[in-house]
Amino acid sequence: MKIAVSGKGGVGKTTLAALLALYLADKGREVIAVDADPDANLASALGVPKNRIPVPISQMRELIQERTGSKGDYGGYFKINPYVDDVPEKFCVRIGNVRLLVLGGVRSGGSGCICPESALLKALVMHLVLSRDEVVILDMEAGIEHLGRATAQGVSAMIIVVEPGARSIETAHTIKRLGGEIHIPHVGVVINKVLPGLPTGPIAAALNGLPVLGTIPYDQSILRADMDDRSPYTGSPSQLALIEGILHSLEEMLAQ
Repeated sequence: MKIAVSGKGGVGKTTLAALLALYLADKGREVIAVDADPDANLASALGVPKNRIPVPISQMRELIQERTGSKGDYGGYFKINPYVDDVPEKFCVRIGNVRLLVLGGVRSGGSGCICPESALLKALVMHLVLSRDEVVILDMEAGIEHLGRATAQGVSAMIIVVEPGARSIETAHTIKRLGGEIHIPHVGVVINKVLPGLPTGPIAAALNGLPVLGTIPYDQSILRADMDDRSPYTGSPSQLALIEGILHSLEEMLAQ
């Protein structure tokens, strides 16, 4: 199972990615959790102590130069298919059955950036998605910068996290369109931060056919966990039921 989690900033996609990773690890699955958002927060959501958070791969200048053959300047020659098979073993941090890998962002913005950092990151994502046996959970930014056509076919599904609000839903439609352009086979939505008594029917209708995999109620304990810089995963029966329901809906979608 290879799952990409995306959504507008602040909707709770990192929280969901961490909950899925920790739940599946508790069920005995080996999981690689990949922080592919330049605004990296997955480590704290997984409960990784600050002194164990790994350096983002995109900041490892020596590794990038070694694997791509670049000289550290733009405009020179470098490999676009560098060797990355050993990177997860060397640079992941393990928390139980979860291994965390932080990708980071590239220093040049704009779509179509061709630089040593992006070449290494995209090769690494391709390896994780197409060549590994573990469950891979990718915490993406609102775009799909690290995914390309070659890796999209290996992604089981993309989960878009939305919160009640027009801007979040607009972002979901944009992500769905981007995912369709690279042929991600399955896309579903999780509605987060649902207040008591708030009907989700209008939100689902505004998603224009995007399947809803589940809803997560607004929970002050998750907010407190974020403020305390600790994992929101409690393993409580109510939380486990929510995650189980989302995964069950995901499996049903994948079977279609």
